[in-house]
Amino acid sequence: MARKPMMAANWKMNKTVREAQDYVAALLPRAEDSEGVDIAVFVPFTCLHEVARMVEDSDVVAGAQNFYPEDSGSYTGEVSAPMLLDLGVGAVVVGHSERREIFGEDDELVARKTAKAIESGLLPVVCIGETKEERDGGQMWDKVSGQVKRVLEEVPDDVGGEQIVFAYEPIWAIGTGDTASPEDAQDAIGQIRDLLRDLKGDGFADSVRILYGGSMKPENVDEIIAQEDVDGGLVGGASLDVESFTALIGATQGSDWPVAE
Repeated sequence: MARKPMMAANWKMNKTVREAQDYVAALLPRAEDSEGVDIAVFVPFTCLHEVARMVEDSDVVAGAQNFYPEDSGSYTGEVSAPMLLDLGVGAVVVGHSERREIFGEDDELVARKTAKAIESGLLPVVCIGETKEERDGGQMWDKVSGQVKRVLEEVPDDVGGEQIVFAYEPIWAIGTGDTASPEDAQDAIGQIRDLLRDLKGDGFADSVRILYGGSMKPENVDEIIAQEDVDGGLVGGASLDVESFTALIGATQGSDWPVAE
């Protein structure tokens, strides 16, 4: 089954509303020529309203970087799925390593968020990955497989692979300039797809997209996206510059992957 690749920008805690306006204004004309690649920009909450407005009639998806898995209530400082949908948001990052490592989000909360996003009609981009210590200690697969299994425990059986995206992000490569080799990325993502096949069947495993996240940039994108099971990227630092991000989109579009209609 052909999977439509995705290139997703994660701005993290960067950009004012004016900077976001300038970025999206430069991105949109180029996005018109990016047929065959899904484009998403995951922006700070302060920019979401304006970015969602600007991309409303385009193929670019406005995404949030976080949310809380309740519709309303006494959760000071949080936002809900209905609030995001009200802005025109179409996707949300779930369980980014910085949310896990800095803010203490555990596998249970990440799983709840994933299920709530799907239930609400948001596309969750679920981040999974290991630290350098876990990798060096031979614990990479225990960590990653455990994260995937916990998410799927909360996802209803009738959910299809097209309703969820996974992003494998080796934590040791995020923002460090270090990158897993293309072979390392393929090995990890291939194992993840095999696990999904065992747990959810061929149809789910063949349709779910698995992105690579971890210091992807124009200099290494070609080799990474050429790997059989890598379906695009969740990009941090290299996505903050619109020229760099559009170069990644172009590389993805120009790959030899089969493109879904």
